[in-house]
Amino acid sequence: MSVNKVILVGRLGKDPETRYTSGGQAVCHFSMATDETYKDKNGERQKRTEWHRITVWGKQAEIAQQYLKKGAQIYLEGSIRSGEWTDKEGQKKTSYEINASNFRMLGSRSDSMGGGAARSAAASGSADFDAEPSAPAEREQAGPEVTDEDIPF
Repeated sequence: MSVNKVILVGRLGKDPETRYTSGGQAVCHFSMATDETYKDKNGERQKRTEWHRITVWGKQAEIAQQYLKKGAQIYLEGSIRSGEWTDKEGQKKTSYEINASNFRMLGSRSDSMGGGAARSAAASGSADFDAEPSAPAEREQAGPEVTDEDIPF
């Protein structure tokens, strides 16, 4: 048995960018930062930021493009995907990205979206984004809402 599951809580480093495949499926890319605080060998607190490349597919990609903005805090679940490529000097490189299966906005909606968009999204109930990864028959999945109190750090 094996498991490839990633859970991240962090902030978007840039606005999402969405493109469409030749088959018409939406693909959205954005960067996400997570922070880790630790004490070094001298006992001083240090902060390390890790950057993650995120890919979202299908209807979720369209939702991400519409509602997520740089600085928005989100909870994200997905899996790690690796890819190999050759740089200009002919050296093989490996890159990693997170293929998101679902995400949920955290914090104040007005912090994550424009004020008007936040009110209209809240009124329509469309600001919670739990969905299965893109598949021929996409279906939405309802899940428990995650709040700051649910995060163990």
